Amino acid sequence: MAINKRGLVLGATALAVSTVAIAGTGLHFYRGQAFLRSDSKDVADPGALQPMSVLSLQAFFRQSPKELVDEVWQIIDRTYVDATFNQVDWKKTRTEYLKKNYASREDAYKAIREMLKKLNDPYTRFMDPQEFRNMQIDTSGELTGVGIQLAADEKTKKLTVISPIEDSPAFAAGILAKDIILKIDDKTTEGMDVNKAVTLIRGPVGTQVKLTIQRGEKQLDYVIKRAKIEIHPVRVSEQQTPQGKVGYIRLVQFSANAPTDMQKAIEKMEKQQVAGYVLDLRGNPGGLLYTSVDIARMWLQKGAIVSTVNRQGEQDRERANGRALTNKPLVVLVDGGSASASEI
Repeated sequence: MAINKRGLVLGATALAVSTVAIAGTGLHFYRGQAFLRSDSKDVADPGALQPMSVLSLQAFFRQSPKELVDEVWQIIDRTYVDATFNQVDWKKTRTEYLKKNYASREDAYKAIREMLKKLNDPYTRFMDPQEFRNMQIDTSGELTGVGIQLAADEKTKKLTVISPIEDSPAFAAGILAKDIILKIDDKTTEGMDVNKAVTLIRGPVGTQVKLTIQRGEKQLDYVIKRAKIEIHPVRVSEQQTPQGKVGYIRLVQFSANAPTDMQKAIEKMEKQQVAGYVLDLRGNPGGLLYTSVDIARMWLQKGAIVSTVNRQGEQDRERANGRALTNKPLVVLVDGGSASASEI
């Protein structure tokens, strides 16, 4: 499976730690997030894949707002897979946005989003520092809060619960999927974006947050105590079928701890001598590219797993390493909600 290096997530983050050129080789992507293999001694793990936003330098944040706009333009100019920029006059776009004056970083962020919108590519987007931190938490496998997955309803734009995380404070309190969050600590959510809402709901362990929700015609208040929540992306069970024992493995997200959990699940089922496996990826939106590759290697003994293609047509391939954990038959379940890394 080849992935064109079109989607870019450009993150401005205070976690920048080195001065690696983004135009270098080894650019990787997952769900639009750009990663670069850095050999700089300034990074914590030289030679490992580093998020491009982490490699975007402390100097990036010392730039003026106009320089931030230009830096993003430069990144797109160097790395966007479509040399025609989706038929957009990209040099003219630079001139247009550098003519303007920006009073703050927030003004620059707004301009950057407008600039990227011209590409008409939903997978190329800019993440401000708070959005990037939220993404890091979402994929870390651990968070502090009440355990609610949120989204803005496509039609009404209202903040809606996708689902409470199992065994979380929200789950225990009785929060349900499709609940609409009207207020957070008595502050209205009208016009509030998801990242702002997530920031308000999360907080120190032991503190409380009041959520006012709408469920059908009812309006309900929930006071929920925040806790440390470990997200277990893998659920495993043994199922008896007419053909014998089958290992059922449910993977909800390709988070940082998913490979470890998956390895344990397969090893457990191998000890139980199952005849085959069902891997359930329904509703799995994806996650970290490297975790999907690691997990694929647990099932595949040989062959290509995924490759990325840059503007020059050069491919970077990830292959099986000959260390599959099982050779039993495998059935994979997917649906319309299976995306990104799930497709790998």
